[in-house]
Amino acid sequence: MNYILFDGPSRNNLLPFTYTRPVADIRIGILTIREKWEAYLEFTTTTVTEDYLSDKYPMVEMDENIMINASFLPNLELAEMVKSLESNQAIFKNEDVIAFFTKDTQEDIDLDTYEAIEYHDHVLRIEHTWDIFSKNGEAIQEDFELLTNNRRSQPIPITVNTINAESIFIEEGAKLNFATLNATNGPIYIGKDAEIMEGSIIRGPFALCEHATVKMGAKIYGPTTVGPFSKVGGEVTNSVVFGFSNKGHDGFLGNSVLGEWCNLGADTNNSNLKNNYAEVRLWDYQTESFARTGLQFCGLMMGDHSKCGINTMFNTGTVVGVSANIFGSGFPRNFVPSFSWGGSSGFTTYLTKKAFEVANVVMSRRNLEFTEQDAAILEHIFEETKKFRST
Repeated sequence: MNYILFDGPSRNNLLPFTYTRPVADIRIGILTIREKWEAYLEFTTTTVTEDYLSDKYPMVEMDENIMINASFLPNLELAEMVKSLESNQAIFKNEDVIAFFTKDTQEDIDLDTYEAIEYHDHVLRIEHTWDIFSKNGEAIQEDFELLTNNRRSQPIPITVNTINAESIFIEEGAKLNFATLNATNGPIYIGKDAEIMEGSIIRGPFALCEHATVKMGAKIYGPTTVGPFSKVGGEVTNSVVFGFSNKGHDGFLGNSVLGEWCNLGADTNNSNLKNNYAEVRLWDYQTESFARTGLQFCGLMMGDHSKCGINTMFNTGTVVGVSANIFGSGFPRNFVPSFSWGGSSGFTTYLTKKAFEVANVVMSRRNLEFTEQDAAILEHIFEETKKFRST
């Protein structure tokens, strides 16, 4: 069977992170949504996404296909239901489709004509950017059980203080000494070749993905995920870092999501609670206004390739787009458009030529290439977001 993950209606609610990736490649818990589905299905997947992303994330269609709404996170029961789908069948959660069977000979898909199979049990779903951190604890627990089932952890070094050690799993090649790990409130997963430096204090649920680093003396409160090849230091609470991003110094990051290739300068801090304790509003790219989140705690949403200088201050509920560069004293505004250069005193346009030069240097340091596909994606985003920079 051929499995295809599609973005669905959640895509626009997940900007700026879905500017540069399909919904399926959002990281929540330990794995990306795609990695979760592929683990449960035991098959690789392809993608239906925006046209400008399709060169990098192509779709492969076969005679028979199962389309899966990537905003839904799999579990064992749901994956078995998806694998059992037959012609003219679809799985729904209330009014929302989770998956449906198609043939390449079908010109039009009318789900009203399908046999509807209702999924009644609880399932995690990512519909808004803030779901990435607010549902991260449950996602870490599910991924932890998936990845560690019938496996034995590497031994915990004798210099490491632990609480509830049976909920701590260490992969091969990980390095940690003179740290404190408390898994009372949720599991702690330490990925392959990851490192936790001396003096770090970590409360689960926590995931440190492969080749990621926790710097000396860090204080991390769960549910927090540090993606592959990322570095974190200082104080972090309930945040998700996708991968290849750095918050390597002192400063606070809370109830936040960082995309890939981001860098926070030393002593950068974000507020995650308004002074009047009111509900946080976040920039909504669809309505082009600030929308209610229903949350009292919500920090920084930063898209791929964005960076900030030392001592940067982000207000509660700040959204930063793709390839922004923020610096200077004072609070920048709560919405920083993609390809903006500046700070509280104002912004100019960060030209793609300069942005590409930086991206090329940054990625080459990790032995990765900034490709023509990457450049084309960022060029598209630059054009699509012009209207926000003009306001």
